[in-house]
Amino acid sequence: MAVEVGTGSKLLAGRTALVAGGGSGIGRAVVERFAREGAAVEFLSVDAAGVRATGEALAAQGCSGRGEVVDASDAGSVERYYAGLRTRHDRLDALVNCVGIQRYGTVETTSVETWDEVLAVNLRSMFLMAKHAVPLMRVAGGGAIVHVSSCQALASQANVVAYTASKGAVVALTRAMAVDHAAEQIRVNVVLPGSIDTPMLRASAREIDAEDPGAVVATWGRGHPIGRVGTPEEVAATCLFLASPLSSFVTGAELRVDGGLLASVALAAPREGRVAAEAASREREV
Repeated sequence: MAVEVGTGSKLLAGRTALVAGGGSGIGRAVVERFAREGAAVEFLSVDAAGVRATGEALAAQGCSGRGEVVDASDAGSVERYYAGLRTRHDRLDALVNCVGIQRYGTVETTSVETWDEVLAVNLRSMFLMAKHAVPLMRVAGGGAIVHVSSCQALASQANVVAYTASKGAVVALTRAMAVDHAAEQIRVNVVLPGSIDTPMLRASAREIDAEDPGAVVATWGRGHPIGRVGTPEEVAATCLFLASPLSSFVTGAELRVDGGLLASVALAAPREGRVAAEAASREREV
């Protein structure tokens, strides 16, 4: 059972935070958590309805934030957005990149158009958002950038070649940025979620079983040693740690939020009692 972690601590009081992909799922959870922790939160999404819904969710919690419809994969749109941001804030303390899409196919079946789409949304957007964030963080004397990747950066399912490639590239981007900007006190880390109960996960489940996607999600959950899928709020809590002073000596890190998924292997081992009994039997036979 998921629980809310350490609310009300105001870890981000007096800080300005920007969340890309704040219209749903993990991004929305990050916006809400950061606002409750005292940050002045800006967020963007390509989905106008999602921007409105996140704003309404903030209001319902007695929090505030400013949302805008922006395509984070478009260089001109991102540049114009940051120009406006600089008129509202003289610094930026935290950026969380949660933009992402899922598409299916092997290297043979994936079209060039789909490959370009996935790489644009999942990788180019993070590059563009970070590119314009760094100067604002430099003015502030430092900051924290958190990229949201996926466990599939390190271990892949079948039939997701573009998605896996993009998520692996985000990990490499994080490492390079961490090295480049450490001396400026700009920390860059990446979160690798396992299966998280988001609209994107539910959409994938519906492709397998349109009548009962919840059963598919439950099956995926049982594939994690912890026995369930994660929640967006649990990933948001990890992003909070990486964006806050609690992680002041952490940069270039790959932090898995996966319920033990990548710690396990699919091969089953014998139970300990059975192994001991078989060993004792062999000894008697000798």
